[in-house]
Amino acid sequence: MSRRSMLASAGATLAGGALLLRGNLAQAQQSTPSAPARRAPAPVRKDWLSPGLPGRDYRPVIVPNGTKLPWKVVDGVKVFHMVAEEVEHEFAPGIQANCWGYNGQVHGPTIEVVEGDRVRFYVTNRLPAPTTVHWHGLILPNGMDGVGGLNQKSIAPGETYRYEFTIRQHGTGMYHSHHDEMTQMALGMVGLFIMHPRRPVGPRVDRDFALLMHEWKVEPGARRPDPNEMTDFNLLTFNAKAFPGTEPLVVQQGERVRIRMGNLSAMDHHPIHLHGYHFRITETDAGPIPPSAQWPETTVLVPVGSTRTIEFVADAPGDWAMHCHMTHHLMNQMGHDLPVVIGVNPGGLDAKVRTLLPGYMTMGQTGMGDMAEMGMPVPKNSIPMVGAKGKYDYITMGGMFTVVKVRERLTGEGDPGWYDNPPGTQSIAATSEELSRDGIDVNTVPRAEPASPGGRHG
Repeated sequence: MSRRSMLASAGATLAGGALLLRGNLAQAQQSTPSAPARRAPAPVRKDWLSPGLPGRDYRPVIVPNGTKLPWKVVDGVKVFHMVAEEVEHEFAPGIQANCWGYNGQVHGPTIEVVEGDRVRFYVTNRLPAPTTVHWHGLILPNGMDGVGGLNQKSIAPGETYRYEFTIRQHGTGMYHSHHDEMTQMALGMVGLFIMHPRRPVGPRVDRDFALLMHEWKVEPGARRPDPNEMTDFNLLTFNAKAFPGTEPLVVQQGERVRIRMGNLSAMDHHPIHLHGYHFRITETDAGPIPPSAQWPETTVLVPVGSTRTIEFVADAPGDWAMHCHMTHHLMNQMGHDLPVVIGVNPGGLDAKVRTLLPGYMTMGQTGMGDMAEMGMPVPKNSIPMVGAKGKYDYITMGGMFTVVKVRERLTGEGDPGWYDNPPGTQSIAATSEELSRDGIDVNTVPRAEPASPGGRHG
C-alpha cells in the first residue's frame, strides 16, 4: 500500500465511511481566465466534507505579528483570494524594506483549514515578474503543486490562476513561490498553511502558536533585501520580525501550549531553544509523532524546508527566552568581517586617528555587548547592534529571539508586561556577608579538579 493510498484509507476511516477521499480526483490543469479558450475541466467528483468552522471544529492558531487569509464558502468550498504584490515591510522599529508578499503582508497571511475541506485559491499576480504558488508539504494532485514550468504555466503579471484541491491530511504546512525561488522567497513570498484535524485526538491545547522562520540580507541604508546573498544574512526573523520587533507568546500558567515552527530560510537550519521547559516534539512535516516515540527536549532543530511542532504544559511562570541557538542569528545587521580587538588597549590611537577621521572610536575591546547602548550614529534605515531595554538591563539580543510570557493569571490577550520574580528567586549581587558565610574569596581562583581518574591539569 502506498503512502498516498494509506492516507486515503485513513481519511475514509476518519470520515466514518462518508464522502472524504472516496475516489480519484479528476483534476486537470486549470485554465486561465484570461487565456484563450481551452477544453473545459472534467467534472470533479465530490470527495470532501462540509467546511470546518473555527470554534466548532478547531481552535484557531495564534500568529504573533502575523495575519490570516480570509475565506468564504461557495457551494461548500472554502474560497480564498491571494494577491502577490510588492509590500512595504517593517522588520523592527528603525528598519523597513520593499519586499514581495501576499495581500499586503510579509510573510503572506497564514492559511487555516480543516482536514476534509475543499479549498479553492485564486492567485492574482500584481508583481512585475511571473510567479506561482507551491503548497509545501501538502498531499494534492500533481497539477496543483505549483512548480512553474513543471506542473503549470507560470502566472504572468496581471493574470489570475485557480488552484483547487481537497485537504487530505492535518498538520503544519507552508506555501511559497516556486518560480525564481531564489529571488521571490528572498523577498518574502512565503507563508504558513495550517491544517487542523477533522477529529482531534489527544490532549486539547489551550494556546496554538504558529511561527515561520526566515533570513534576509538588507544592507544598512538599503531598501531592498538582497536575493543574491548565499551565506552572510543579517536579519533573522520569526514571522518576518526581528527582535525587538517580535511579539511575545502570552500564556496562562497551567495551559497546554503548542508551538508550530516552519523554516523557509534560504540556507540555514535553526536550533530553536526554549528556556525553562522540557517540551516534546509532537509533529513533523509528515504528521503526528506517536507518543511512544517522543522524548523531552529543550532545543528543536528546524531544517530548511521543514516544520516541527512542540508541546508542553506551562507550569512555570516567568519571562522565558525562546531563540535560535546559532549566536550569529541573534544579532541585527552586524558587520561580519570585523577585526578581533578584544583585549586591545588602543592607548592614544583614537586621538591620532581623529585628526584624520573626526569622531573615530575603537570599538569591541570587551566584545559587542556595550555597543547597543552607546547611541553611536548608524546609517538611516538600519538597526545594527540593536536589542531592547528589558526590565532589569539591556537585552543584548536581536534577530531570531522572542519571549514566552507565562503568568499565573491573565487579564487580557495582550502583552502582560515584565514578570515580577518572587523575592528570593532571582539572581542578584552577592553580599560580603554571603561570601564570608560560604567561604568565598573573590581574590582567589579555585583550582580546577581532574575530570577523569589519573587526569592532570595545569
